[in-house]
Amino acid sequence: MSPINLLLVVAVVLISYLIGSISFAVVYSKLFLGKDIRSEGSGNAGATNMLRTGGTGLGILTFVSDILKAMLAAFIGRLVFSYLFDTTGLVMFSPLFGGYLGCVFAMIGHVFPIFFKFKGGKAVSCSVGGLLMCCPIPLLIGLGIFALCVLITKIVSLSSLVATASVLVIAIIMVDTSLPVLPQIIFMIIAASIIYIKHAENIKRLLKGTEKKITIGKGVK
Repeated sequence: MSPINLLLVVAVVLISYLIGSISFAVVYSKLFLGKDIRSEGSGNAGATNMLRTGGTGLGILTFVSDILKAMLAAFIGRLVFSYLFDTTGLVMFSPLFGGYLGCVFAMIGHVFPIFFKFKGGKAVSCSVGGLLMCCPIPLLIGLGIFALCVLITKIVSLSSLVATASVLVIAIIMVDTSLPVLPQIIFMIIAASIIYIKHAENIKRLLKGTEKKITIGKGVK
């Protein structure tokens, strides 16, 4: 790999991380509520806690914003890798791999935002945007599973975990066999692992039966 190509790959990593580090939950909570969302509710800088603390409108706004920032990171990754692939012909620079790289580092930035003392969210909304650019069909199926699970259980964390596992399995089944399969699987496993690791406390509460339920428009029940 030439120094210029390496520099472009590093640029994708850094730009994606910085985009992911824009914690909209923190920004919106300070802007509209006059407080830091990380000191409210569950303490998580994410859409669900914004829903609990600031209401449906702010929850949806945060969710959409996190999706869009990850889509942007994945788009930049695909764009840069498309250029690299066109100029080198190397399969390692497939645009799909650039998209996954952007997605993963946007998620890492979301979880450990450099702009907000490395205390961020759980990257569920962020993963939606990134994976929408990389494996849209598994992602859309996962969103359907998430919605159904929320309707049945009223537990967002459980629904997120079930949907994440579902997307992982479906994405592996539907993997693009025209490209090296292993890198795709590795990217997917990393993305899913980030979400599961960040939900460690939720998993403990789920096992104890103490995880909170939520009702859209009314907050936590």
